Amino acid sequence: MKIVVLGGCGIQGRTAIYDLSRSTRVKHIICADICLDNMKQIEVMADMSKVTAVQLDITDSKSLENVIAQGDVVIDLLPCDYVETICMAGIKVGVSVVNTNYGHFIQSMDNQAKEASIALLPQCGFDPGIDLILYGYAYKYFDQLHTINSYCGGFPEASACDNPINYKIGWTWAGVVDTICKEAKLIKNGQIVNIIDQKSDLSDNIHKIKFPGLGTMEAIPNGDAVIFTDMLGITADIHETGRYSLRWPGWNDFWQPLHYFGFLDETPIPGLSPSISPFQFLVNIMEPQLQYKDKEKDVIALLNIFEGLVDGKQKQMTTRMYLERDLKTGLTAMSLGVGCAVSIIAQMIAGNEIEEKGVLSPMFHVPYEPFTQELAKRGISIDVEVETK
Repeated sequence: MKIVVLGGCGIQGRTAIYDLSRSTRVKHIICADICLDNMKQIEVMADMSKVTAVQLDITDSKSLENVIAQGDVVIDLLPCDYVETICMAGIKVGVSVVNTNYGHFIQSMDNQAKEASIALLPQCGFDPGIDLILYGYAYKYFDQLHTINSYCGGFPEASACDNPINYKIGWTWAGVVDTICKEAKLIKNGQIVNIIDQKSDLSDNIHKIKFPGLGTMEAIPNGDAVIFTDMLGITADIHETGRYSLRWPGWNDFWQPLHYFGFLDETPIPGLSPSISPFQFLVNIMEPQLQYKDKEKDVIALLNIFEGLVDGKQKQMTTRMYLERDLKTGLTAMSLGVGCAVSIIAQMIAGNEIEEKGVLSPMFHVPYEPFTQELAKRGISIDVEVETK
């Protein structure tokens, strides 16, 4: 199989290429990016006999189509601004596309993807991605689901916490800060709760949770949890659902005053030259100070709690995943969680283990057992515990 990786020189892209190069099923990998300066970081760990580097400007539609046409599947690891452009190119040349972004951008492309006989499969990273595959597993296990709470985070191990927010960058810093302002939707006591104004509403919905080996973490509402119960067709039965970011204690205490005083506002400040917003200033001044040192580890943690009925009995299913940075390759835990997941799913499409066409979802279309078996081969395990309440 031949796989095209768009954004292949980025943090997640390098990990995906590393994983693909280790697969006996993958014969050719095209690493496409606008800048190829980071190819040296790929060369030291990947089987480069399989890799071809291509410089690509994503806004050049003809070049994009020519590159995509060379693969059996495309892995898109570029920012969400390009999702529709890449999916339309995939439809035009008849090549399936897998990405790690949320899927609402491309739902309208379902009929076009089916007519082109391709799959468009978004949300195939760590979060969203692995968490949603677990949603699908729980949905099949329970006769009726009443609770779905998902906790997910990437942060430094305790020994690397040497700044006031106990955080370092394993993703994009602008993206992390942006989530602090993002609206959220939960269900509590069977009622939908919209968190619109994070300044006033957020603190009331933050709680603490214990994660084995880590201790007590802050859980901060993050995004729309109801959209997934809607997709599963079970919102009417849900008593409680939420999606939460995990952070070390003190995170909210740091950000709430900054948010209150407008430091997360993206409106340019009048009179400044060059024009810059408080958000941009905050991102630019903090980003260089929040980098991991060579021997420091980031960790990712995922905890899903499902409750409902099985054969008339109240059951709770708890799923956990924990992963640390690989110091041998230097690959971060976050990039491994994202890169390995998207690599496995792309190979499943290319190998016809996922045969459906159209706009798909990891909740319904990524087979749980084969996927988790592939994760386990990479040293990534998911613990599942079920107990009767």
